[in-house]
Amino acid sequence: MGPRKRSRPEGLFVGLCTLDVIQLVDHVPAPDEKLTAREQTMAAGGPAANAAVTFTYLGGAARLLTAIGSHPLGLAIKADLERAGVTVSDLAVQSTDPPAVSSIMVTASSGQRAVASTNATGHRLAPPDDLEALVAACDIVQLDGHHMELATATARAARDAGRRTVLDAGSWKPGTQDLLPWIDVAVCSADLHPPGAHTLTDTLHFLGRHGVAWTAVTQGGGPIVWAGPDDSGTIAVPTVPVADTLGAGDILHGALTHHLADKRHLTSQSFVQGLHAAALIASQACTSFGTRAWMH
Repeated sequence: MGPRKRSRPEGLFVGLCTLDVIQLVDHVPAPDEKLTAREQTMAAGGPAANAAVTFTYLGGAARLLTAIGSHPLGLAIKADLERAGVTVSDLAVQSTDPPAVSSIMVTASSGQRAVASTNATGHRLAPPDDLEALVAACDIVQLDGHHMELATATARAARDAGRRTVLDAGSWKPGTQDLLPWIDVAVCSADLHPPGAHTLTDTLHFLGRHGVAWTAVTQGGGPIVWAGPDDSGTIAVPTVPVADTLGAGDILHGALTHHLADKRHLTSQSFVQGLHAAALIASQACTSFGTRAWMH
């Protein structure tokens, strides 16, 4: 499966883009409590955006299909992504409303994060007229399930064009079940709970029954559980001193998508190799504060 071989893989990333405002704190404040953060950073964020940045950092060429708008905060997001080498196709360019902002607190002692965001609720994105051309120009497509109408249309176009699709399924969203038949690879958070699924094995079986050939569930620092057409198993995640877990899953997805971009035919060995490599990169990202700090 897939287009012609290229020296530099090209990926199309479809989904959420936010402005992340990240504070490093000693603890998450109680009601009415004020505290001073140890550090602060701001960057473009969101699952699709972080994965696209990772894909580019690893040597690929990434295009992000999303909604940002022309509000000054949106312009800052675009500038940040351009500095990271990501090409942005903004389907909300006429909007002057503020973009989605994620307010994030990272606890210094554990690296755990608390996140509040409107996500993609502010935009309903119809597929662009040049969607088929965008899909044809890439080697692989990754979707995060946000902007579901756009995600489903892109996944269908990718299947028609013979491009592999990768789903970052962080949570169950309206429309996810209709998207699954067009997905080749799904790597999910343990927080994903499909209807009737009570265990990780249930989740893998559910995805398989709905047409996804290659599946995996991540568990933070716990082992990754995976399944393919003829095999299944677990993959240990490297143990590292954790400073910040924000975006680790997004980075894993971007790294896995980069690994799979030139794999015309997936095997259990190549899938496991990709998960191993992606888990290593995501673990490295957890050792420093800030989603992009590991890249420097």
